[in-house]
Amino acid sequence: MTAAAHLVESFLDMMSAERGAAANTLAAYARDLTDFCGWLAGRGEGVKTCGRDDVRHYLQALSASGAAGTSQARKLSSLRQFFGFLYTDGVRSDDPTVAIDAPKRGRPLPKILTREDMEKLIAAAAARAAKSEEGIRLACIVEVLYASGLRVSELATLPVAAVRNHDGVLLVKGKGGKERLAPLNPAARETITRWLTVRENFLPRGAARHAAERFLFPSRGVESHLTRRRLHQMLKELAVDAGLDPAKLSPHVLRHAFATHLVEGGADLRSVQTLLGHADIATTQIYTHVARDRLAATVANAHPLARKKPRA
Repeated sequence: MTAAAHLVESFLDMMSAERGAAANTLAAYARDLTDFCGWLAGRGEGVKTCGRDDVRHYLQALSASGAAGTSQARKLSSLRQFFGFLYTDGVRSDDPTVAIDAPKRGRPLPKILTREDMEKLIAAAAARAAKSEEGIRLACIVEVLYASGLRVSELATLPVAAVRNHDGVLLVKGKGGKERLAPLNPAARETITRWLTVRENFLPRGAARHAAERFLFPSRGVESHLTRRRLHQMLKELAVDAGLDPAKLSPHVLRHAFATHLVEGGADLRSVQTLLGHADIATTQIYTHVARDRLAATVANAHPLARKKPRA
């Protein structure tokens, strides 16, 4: 193991033990820091000796390669955390990320499904549920995602106890190990009840069964639960059945639909923030823009005065 790799590993251990960083967060840090260390090595530099100009040149290289501003900002955030750790531990006497401005981050509006789109999707899932046990599982996934706004990682690893021990709500462990309650509507509760009657048939046999039993959506795969990749595939297949563009559908798009439709229905941002598990309400505020733009378009298309041609 190189000296740089050893320092990265020590940093990841600290983030896990002291700050309770989630597995996905640690994996992202590892990717970002490995990429940076590799770039430094190509220049004959190391993490103990590199300077501010090296960090700036790295960000410039990312920009030249076409990396999005959000990706650049995330990588800089990883470097700040890492070099802050090295400085605190006395590995370095300075922090080369100080006074480096973060790349501009755009805030693209999320892909949104309309209520009509959701009705088509739910109807397509119900049609599958009438034909197979796999369809029952898929219908349950769609209803739970739309009713709760879960992240795909939260759904994939959701324990079966989360639905059995709480009447009408899910107990969700989100980012950083923070727990929150996610209320479920009657349709979601009904599909969960139906899924639980056939879930046993999806459990693996033998020694692998014990690991899979704890998950709401068990799998015979290595991870013992449905993977994020498989969940994406299942929803894109369902989009075709519903007559929707598969590129428009993913588990995260259903999370966006959940939040947007709440805001359009009059829910306050603080409540939506809590339901989504956002640490910062600024992240939630994007849904006010989505709802506002959608409502403005509705008025422009439907209001009789808006459709009148201007007088010559």
